[in-house]
Amino acid sequence: MDALTALRLQIEWGADEALEAEAVNRLRPAPTRAPALAVAPHDSASESVAPARRAATPTGATTARVAPTERAINAAADATTLAGLRAAIAAFDGSALRDTATNLVFLEGDPACGLLFVGEAPNADADRTGSPFAGPVGAYLELMLRSIGLERSALCLAPLIPWRPPGDRPPSAAEVATCLPFLHRLITLVGPRRIVTLGPLPARALLGVTTLRRRTPPVWTDTAIPGVATKIPILPMPSVAILLRTTTQRRHAWADLRLLRHSLDANFTHT
Repeated sequence: MDALTALRLQIEWGADEALEAEAVNRLRPAPTRAPALAVAPHDSASESVAPARRAATPTGATTARVAPTERAINAAADATTLAGLRAAIAAFDGSALRDTATNLVFLEGDPACGLLFVGEAPNADADRTGSPFAGPVGAYLELMLRSIGLERSALCLAPLIPWRPPGDRPPSAAEVATCLPFLHRLITLVGPRRIVTLGPLPARALLGVTTLRRRTPPVWTDTAIPGVATKIPILPMPSVAILLRTTTQRRHAWADLRLLRHSLDANFTHT
């Protein structure tokens, strides 16, 4: 079989592109070329001194390396609006999760509602749509909310971190620490009167506890958030994904929801 016949055969089989012999790492930074050195045309002394001076101070070498968490703190602090915060997160390159995620997952809902739900890391559905609590998890959350007379569109929903970890693995402690300043700034800009955490990771990140005691009666915990003048009551709940898989947890979640409804009726209607 000659090459032309083999090519026609592959086209008939549906082949529409040529493949490399080896896989291409598309996350690898492109090689950079050193900038050309400008040479003064009429000054031979400067021709010999200037290149040496430029070589001693290469571009970017004088900038000290800053830890990703500190860079996130600085970037978040510069954001004065939610749109500015979203742009700062999109431009932040201190986490490798940004390079592997399909979409940035940010705040959704009504910032003026006074109630913020913080979930765990985005899953595959959230990563695909760019919306927190997407897919079956989102549908079940809407059922939970409706059981106490709440609508998703009237609340604020946000993930613990803005990008999905590959394979839906749990985010590492370093990844959470790097992204946490953005969540703190989001809370500062939204100004919720109450926060509900869905899952152990957001509860640990905001409450500062290493273990969650379950199952004691649900309670609100007044918590200090960096950048917020007053403490915010936080109610930890199981993650929606766990509730979908484990029916025995739903009874405890119902107790949490009843406390939430009672708190809303007791406080929000009198403000």
